[in-house]
Amino acid sequence: MGNRWVTGLVYLIIIVAAIALVFNQVNPPSQRREVQLNQVLTDAREKKIERIVVGSDQQRLDIEYRNGDRATSRKESQDSLFALLHDAGVDVQDMPIIEVKGPSFWNSVVGPLSYFILPLVFLFMLFFFLRQAQGTNNQALSFGKSRARLFTGDKPKITFADVAAVDEAKEELSEVVEFLKYPEKFAALGARIPRGVLLMGPPGTGKTLLARAVAGEAGVPFFSISGSEFVEMFVGVGASRVRDLFDQAKRNAPDIVFIDEIDAVGRQRGTGLGGSHDEREQTLNQILVEMDGFDSNTNVIVIAATNRPDILDPALLRPGRFDRRVVLDRPDMRGRIEILKVHCRGKPLAPDVDLEVLARQTPGFSGADLANLVNEAAILAARRNRRQITMQDMEEAAEKVVAGPERKNRRISEEEKRIIAYHEAGHALVAHLIPECDPVHKISVVSRGLALGYTMSLPEEDRYLMPRRKILADLAYHLGGYAAEQLIFADTTTGSENDIEQATKMARRMVTEFGMSELLGPIAYGQKEELVFLGREIAEQRDYSDDTARLIDQEVRRIVEGAYQRARDLLQEHRAGLDLIAQRLQEVETLEGEELRQLLDRAAQMKQPVDAAAGTSS
Repeated sequence: MGNRWVTGLVYLIIIVAAIALVFNQVNPPSQRREVQLNQVLTDAREKKIERIVVGSDQQRLDIEYRNGDRATSRKESQDSLFALLHDAGVDVQDMPIIEVKGPSFWNSVVGPLSYFILPLVFLFMLFFFLRQAQGTNNQALSFGKSRARLFTGDKPKITFADVAAVDEAKEELSEVVEFLKYPEKFAALGARIPRGVLLMGPPGTGKTLLARAVAGEAGVPFFSISGSEFVEMFVGVGASRVRDLFDQAKRNAPDIVFIDEIDAVGRQRGTGLGGSHDEREQTLNQILVEMDGFDSNTNVIVIAATNRPDILDPALLRPGRFDRRVVLDRPDMRGRIEILKVHCRGKPLAPDVDLEVLARQTPGFSGADLANLVNEAAILAARRNRRQITMQDMEEAAEKVVAGPERKNRRISEEEKRIIAYHEAGHALVAHLIPECDPVHKISVVSRGLALGYTMSLPEEDRYLMPRRKILADLAYHLGGYAAEQLIFADTTTGSENDIEQATKMARRMVTEFGMSELLGPIAYGQKEELVFLGREIAEQRDYSDDTARLIDQEVRRIVEGAYQRARDLLQEHRAGLDLIAQRLQEVETLEGEELRQLLDRAAQMKQPVDAAAGTSS
């Protein structure tokens, strides 16, 4: 703030000086001929002068002649103009009009002060510019210094109590905490604690939070830096920053060095066009050297986080460097309940909020997603002027996170609304009729995000293995909306684009990856290789013949068409139930809870004979 004030003052002085200079140039003093004082006295005696103005300095004389001419002259400041005119023989009655100006503010105050102020201003500006130049030099000298942020132990702590659903990871890291607290306990037994801990997992699973919890539990300094902060355009800067970071860490030992997104500098070497002179590789080499250079009694733990462990250089992962790897995965339902409890701590919740139901409605959510959900619910409650967060706020926030905000201003015609209602009713009815599908939780024709409508089905429990019959059931569920449009309108719309894309991708994975095709057998087709060019990229290489490719396409087509026919037959058999759901959906726009379950049960019982169904198939 002080530097900004000083800079503003200097610029203000420069602007004022510039304005004064411009004003002086725009309004120059009037040009008058200059005459001698003797000539002025002679002209006054001859009655040629009408007015004489004595300047504020008592020396300058501005003369106005009777014929309109103007002139200037000067006299000594101690001489009186009246006395000079009288001595020159000018009669008192014939004297011209004499006007004497008093001293101006500039001459009386600013003028004398300027002799002292201007040198001070000059010295001040000189000091300012010298200091600026010195600051530039300091920045140049600190270019290779580490930019890690230091969090000391006396700041508010984040502990393991603030991290939920990662019990195994906390057990692994509790040994690190104990080593930092009681290093002599391990040294007495000759044990060596791992020098590096690599946290691996998808984004939002709490890698950074867990690293800070380790520092909070141990009560030691915590250096935090991102991998991208090491890399600069100039070769050698990143390596210099690594050296400075580890020097600081050794001076503050015992402590923790946390490198977030280490894959920014830890990619496998030899993958760039610059060879060994590449800046990123030089930085990685320095990290490897520094981690090897730790003494046995140096209590510095390096914790790194990445969501791309497959691209890291093998030298980083060998014993002696990051020899302990901790995996953080997306939480299961029990873990989601614990995470929701952590993020709801201190927030006013209404009695109807059931975190278990909310956890069941959010499969696949990471810890960051759940934190965002609770925050969105609090924002919705505040927007509605509520004093507590209700279950309605929580569920609406979950839908907002998954499908996007509600598009209330989107105008949909009645015909399009009818098509969307039948499309979503087709999804819901097929999911309800096939036992392997997940239960339907909500149907809506209200636009959210890019979707014109949506059907939400939620699993009853977390699932880690996907049987073939479950995948086939999900394929029929995805194509239920497409089949309903064909059945009711004998036409299809672009609203099925995402459904068809998802079904095709899943069917192709069944054939080429999961070995779920009876024709092609348990063989993986399409070898995934890592191409080393400008970094490691994953691409699929075709390792099968054209005949096999034709068989793969035929199998994918057979599986998708079989799922479509299954969905269409079910909807055709329960055509009356499909109409019932679609009509009710057009009336209320959103169906959920007990009303939805009862409606689906009624629709499932509304069967019609096969011959009658065949007659209405058009």
